[in-house]
Order: sequence, then structure tokens, then C-alpha cells
Amino acid sequence: MGTPVFEEFDPPNDCECPGCVHWRRVLPHSAAGRGGAHPAHRTVIVAAAAAALGAGHAVPALAAPQAPGRPSLPAADEPDTPQGSKAPLHGPGGAPGKPSAAPGTTRAEIIRRAKQWVAAKVPYSMSQYWSDGYRQDCSGFVSMAWSLPGNEWTGTLDQYGVRIAKEDLQPGDMLLFHNPADPERGSHVVLFGGWTDYTHTSYIVYEETRPHARRQATPYAYWSHSSRYVPYRYKGLAGGTAGSVPETAGPEAAPYPGRAYFGPGANNKYVTELGRMLVGRGAGRYYTSGPGPRWSDADRRATQAFQQAQGWRGGDADGLPGPRTWALLVTGQGRDIAAGAAGAPAPPSSHGVPGYPGRALFRPGADNTYVTLLGKQLVKKGFGKYYTTGPGPRWGEADRRNVEAFQRAQGWRGGAADGYPGPETWRRLFA
Repeated sequence: MGTPVFEEFDPPNDCECPGCVHWRRVLPHSAAGRGGAHPAHRTVIVAAAAAALGAGHAVPALAAPQAPGRPSLPAADEPDTPQGSKAPLHGPGGAPGKPSAAPGTTRAEIIRRAKQWVAAKVPYSMSQYWSDGYRQDCSGFVSMAWSLPGNEWTGTLDQYGVRIAKEDLQPGDMLLFHNPADPERGSHVVLFGGWTDYTHTSYIVYEETRPHARRQATPYAYWSHSSRYVPYRYKGLAGGTAGSVPETAGPEAAPYPGRAYFGPGANNKYVTELGRMLVGRGAGRYYTSGPGPRWSDADRRATQAFQQAQGWRGGDADGLPGPRTWALLVTGQGRDIAAGAAGAPAPPSSHGVPGYPGRALFRPGADNTYVTLLGKQLVKKGFGKYYTTGPGPRWGEADRRNVEAFQRAQGWRGGAADGYPGPETWRRLFA
């Protein structure tokens, strides 16, 4: 009987079958765990060969690897990020690298280094080292960002930081979960990039995980084991662990878009975002419906109430959000709007503008006393040149052109100067 010939086929080196995932985790440094070898598949081939040869052809037994002392396959809701152990920096040719001569760093530098790995899409590995000498796993990533003298792991990273409260988190701090009973089940560490909004329920995370380093919005504190993540601040932070960075240094803080995005005629996502932040700070009573993208007097009055709550007066509380107003709202700082604050009555159905009857009464075919009232006020303000006869109750092109002229005199353009009076046009006309 001829000896059977078996041709061995290796699956791709990123095979995700349970067997390959298992052996990649428990044999990370063995030849079987690298270079495209797949122990799970090879075992099946050898077993098939033994069955084909039969008892008359003895086949050397394949020594089964020692079973790990703890489960190695992660639960479905755990980050698939096992990590290497504490190790020195990895220099050229496998020699130990030289540690950083200056362990002190700044928040901006921490985030800059993290962004470099994200931009390079450094692939996850608990046995490989990137060109800077740091291991390509979650703890190596934080070691790199914090510029530590060596590669740490989740069991040792805490000694380089001081524990802080959730409310004190700032860009460059870390969120650490170490499971001492079974470090491969759930243990993970990430960098905090900043809150995504005022609710502080999600944040920007920088982390090394499969398949590569990434930056994304993540629920606080993490997708799984949320209650077990502990915030830490790097001890070597320039200025001390109690220091902070300006609002603009954090990638989480939506930058102030500019004053042009707010005010009469504005219609954009920043108006919606402003309204939602204001509602969260006690301005809900100003809105008869949820905040939307079109600027309204409700937005102005809500913004003004928030500004007055900070103790601002005059031009500092004009109801239009400037950089200071925006910064306080985005970071959740400053004082909330007090219930029953002076000058904060609930707006009527007229968009908060006394006497404004609604846009529907100023349309082609409209015939009512408000058209007459509007026309007379336009004439009084010097914007009646398009009338050939006295203003009347029937809406006409002369009314529209006079309103447009008044709107353009306010510096408005485009849809903000369409010739149809909205609440802000009405408020300014009758102010």
C-alpha cells in the first residue's frame, strides 16, 4: 500500500475560526503562532493522516500543547485585546531600546503621539514592536503616549498615574481596567480624548485594539465592564497632575464655529447643538418645541439667560453666543440657568416676540390687519418707498420689497432677506 500524500493548505494569516483565534492567543511567541502557521488546521490534517494510514502505519503522536490555566477565548462583550507583559523598549535587532531621557510631557504631546499611531494604523500585536520601541498592544500604546521608559501592562500602569474622578478627566488621561484574577478576560486600557458633548455619557477614545490603533466615540467608560474602568492622570504631566489644558486643546471640544453661524437667518447644525446644550443647562422653558437648526428668538433668549446666569450684563449678554459662552456650554462649566430667573418667562406662541402673529399671515393672498400694521411701521422706519398708495391689509409685492429692504439694512443676505417678516424682523421693526 502506497503512502498517502497530503497537501497542506494554510488559511489566511488572519483566520478568525475559533481554533486559530485560540492558539494565536495562547501561543503568541511560538513558531506555530506566527508566519501563517495555523495549529488548529494542522492538527486536523495530522489526525486525518493517522486515520488514513490505519493501525499498520504508526504515526508519531502530536504532542498536545499544555492547556492554559485560564480561559483564553474572550467573552463576546469583552475587548479582544490580550497584552504582552512588562518589557523594555525594543531597539534595532531586538536589542533593548534606550528609555526616554525626559519622562515629563504635556497633554498636547500625549495626544499628538496617540494620533501618530492612529494615522499610521499601527496593527495590533502583543508580540511585535513599532519603530519607536513600544509594543503594539493596548498597554504599549498608553506607554508610548505617556512616553514611559519601557513597555508596561495593565497590572503596572497605575503606578505611573494618580487616580482622579470622572469629572476631572481631561485629554491625555487614561481609563484603566485590570482584572487581576484573570488579566486576559476584559483587561484593557485606553486614552481619554475628551467628552463628545455636555452630557458626559460618551467620549473620544484613543486605543490600540484589533485590527489597528483607532480614534472613535465610545460610551463612558467603555463598551463592556464600564463600572470597572478607573481614571488616572499621568504623574509626569508638565505643570503637575492638577493642571489642565485650554478648552481648544482637546479634540472633544467642538470648536467655536464663529458668530456668523448664529443670529437671524442662521440655519445650520450649530444652532441645533447650541439649543440642546442650553436645554441641558436649564433653558428648556424657552422652547415650545425641540431645538432645531433655524435660529429663533427662543435661541436668543435662552442664550441670554445663560449669559446672565454667569453674571454678564450689557453687550456680554446680548443673546448671541461668543467664544466664552460656547466654551462654557461645551465643557459643562459655568452656572446653570436658575429656575424662575428674572427675565425668563415662558415664550408665547408668537415665538417670544410680543405682537408677532406668525409668518403665515404674510404670504401672497393674505388679507388681515397685521399686514396693514406691518406696512405702517415700515413707512415709519423709512422703508416705504415701494408703496404707491398707503399700506393696506392685502399682502402685495410692495410689502415684500419694503420688508426685504429693511432686512438688507440689518446686514442680512440670502434666505434671511427674503422679504417675509419673521420674528426677528418683527422685533426689530417694533423695537
